Amino acid sequence: MDSSNLTTLSEEETSGSEDQHQHQQQQQPGSAFASIPIRPPTPSSLQKYVPLDWSAYFDREDDIRIKDTENVFHVYMAGTEGPVVFCLHGGGYSGLSFALAASIIKEKARVVAMDMRGHGKSSAENELDLSIETMCDDVVAVVKEMYGDSPPAIVLVGHSMGGSVAVHVAAKKSLPSLAGLIVVDVVEGTAMASLIHMQKILSSRMQHFSSIEKAIEWSIKGGSLRNVDSARVSIPATLKYDDSKKCYTHRARLVETEQYWRGWYEGLSEKYLSCTAPKLLLLAGTDRLDRALTIGQMQGKFQMVVVRHTGHAIQEDVPEEFATLVLNFISRNRIGPHGVEIPGLRRPFQPQP
Repeated sequence: MDSSNLTTLSEEETSGSEDQHQHQQQQQPGSAFASIPIRPPTPSSLQKYVPLDWSAYFDREDDIRIKDTENVFHVYMAGTEGPVVFCLHGGGYSGLSFALAASIIKEKARVVAMDMRGHGKSSAENELDLSIETMCDDVVAVVKEMYGDSPPAIVLVGHSMGGSVAVHVAAKKSLPSLAGLIVVDVVEGTAMASLIHMQKILSSRMQHFSSIEKAIEWSIKGGSLRNVDSARVSIPATLKYDDSKKCYTHRARLVETEQYWRGWYEGLSEKYLSCTAPKLLLLAGTDRLDRALTIGQMQGKFQMVVVRHTGHAIQEDVPEEFATLVLNFISRNRIGPHGVEIPGLRRPFQPQP
C-alpha cells in the first residue's frame, strides 16, 4: 500500500514532547490509518429531520364542515386554474403526503389534498369508522361542500387505502364531474394477501417518539419513506402528542380498524375496470396483476406505469416523476377545468365556483 497519498498530521498536532511521542509509538501498533486526522464534528443528525411547513408547497388550507354532522375535514389546496386533482392518502398518512408533488402540479392544475377520517387535522364523530362506505361518503360530502352543484372536472388520485376509496367513489358514479382516476400502488390480489400480516406490521413498528424529528428520522431509516424533504413535511401531521406519556404517537389508530380492511380491497379489480373514466395505475416495482387486471390491461382499458426505484409511497419518494405522470395523464386525456376538451368544440361558459 502506497502511504504517500495518506494525509499526515498537521504541525500543531505533532508538536509536543518528543519523549511522549516516542512513548505513544511504543504503545500503539503501526497502522496506515494512524496518520489520518480526526474528522471535524458534523452537525446534529436531527438537524436533517427538522419539520418543513406545508405553506412552501400548498397555497392555503381550510376546514370543510359537513352539514348536520360533527365531521370536519381538513384540506390543503394549491393552484387556481385547470381541473381539480383531488388526492386521497393511504392509511396512516395525511393529505401532506402529496405536498411536494402538489407544488409542481399546481402550475397547470388545481390540487386538493384531504385528510381522511381519523387522520391528520380532520375530526369526525366516529374516527374509527373507516368502512369503505363511510369514507366514500366523506369524500363526496367534502366535494359537495366545496363546489356545490357545479363542481369542476375532478381527477381522483388515491394512494393505497385512498386508492380503494377513489375506485369505489368512481364505480358508484358518485361524482358526476369525474374526469379521470389515478390509483397509486394498490392491487386487489397483493393487498388481500398482505392483510394477514398487517396487524403484526402495525404492532411491531415504533410507537413512541421523543420528538417530531425522531419520528421523521424513523420514517426514513425504517424505509417507509425515501425522500427526506417529503417526510419533513408529511410526517408531523401523522403524529399526536400524548400528554400522559410525554411523547408523540401515531395519529391514526389503524390497529383498531381491522374489521374494515377486507372491505377496502375485496372486488377492487372489477370495480376499477368498471369505471368509465380514463384510468391510470401506478405501481412501485413489479407488482402482480390479477387475472382481471391483466386481461383489462391487454384490452387497453387502463394505462399502467411501473415506477422504478421507489417505495410504496410513490408520490412522496419521487414527487417530480409522480407530478409529471399526473400532468401527462391530464394532457393525454385532454381534461380541462370542465371536463374533456374536444378541439374545435366550444363549450358554454360556466362560472367558476
